[in-house]
Amino acid sequence: MILEFLKALLYGIVEGITEWLPVSSTGHLILLSEWLPFGFSDDAAFLQSFWEMFEVVIQLGAILAVVMLFWNRLNPFGKGRTADEKKQICRLWGKVLLACLPAAVIGLFGDRLLEMRTGKDLDGWCYNASVVAAMLILYGIAFIAVERAHRGKPPRIGRTEEISCRAAFLIGLFQVLSLIPGTSRSGSTVLGAILLGVSRTAAAEFSFFLAVPVMAGASGVKLLGFLQKSGGNIPASAWVILAIGCLSSFFVSVAAIRFLTDFVKKHSFAAFGVYRILLGAAVLLYFR
Repeated sequence: MILEFLKALLYGIVEGITEWLPVSSTGHLILLSEWLPFGFSDDAAFLQSFWEMFEVVIQLGAILAVVMLFWNRLNPFGKGRTADEKKQICRLWGKVLLACLPAAVIGLFGDRLLEMRTGKDLDGWCYNASVVAAMLILYGIAFIAVERAHRGKPPRIGRTEEISCRAAFLIGLFQVLSLIPGTSRSGSTVLGAILLGVSRTAAAEFSFFLAVPVMAGASGVKLLGFLQKSGGNIPASAWVILAIGCLSSFFVSVAAIRFLTDFVKKHSFAAFGVYRILLGAAVLLYFR
């Protein structure tokens, strides 16, 4: 069982790094799960169901890192807040929720409609090595191209609070692209924000803030679905493994968010584009 706990620790570390860097956590987790699948139960169906829940719910640790690091920016009811400061933070939350709408609507209703019409949901069609690799490479190229096109151009929007409702909604439309595995939620939102003239720092921060409601909602849905599917008959070891994944994801996310925040002040996202292309090629070679 110690080995299973170490696997959960490693998964949490990978999630904590790749959730915030625009390199696709799915691309990394699909490789890692191939090499180090969980084996704490003899029930293959239960392990598959647990994995589908685990890879989403460990994001809770990652979003808690955002809440902790940006608590002062995100909490409108902090001590000593002026009325104007409270309004500004509430407006920011309004923009975040507005940006979440497209992915929430399409993710919930579009996914069900697709499953009703075709017999498979989006993951059923797209959660495979070929699609993940293609998205890694495609968006890697996009990052390099966009950064070259914007080289030397001053951003129109320098601060996160300056992002308009219209820009927030458009960034939310870019987030819809991340429903395809391998795209990267942070990658699609950052790329969209830069195309709209948002500075790299503000694009990264807004992507962090967007993650809180999006990932909390996705984690809740997956956890409830897992509980219903398992009938509540879940071994204690499964909860320990989930807790280890969440905790390691939290601590590593704190470091990853700080790193990215400092990195984008001096560098472009082009390096992540190169990394995505290399990872996509590795996924293709391994699975073929």
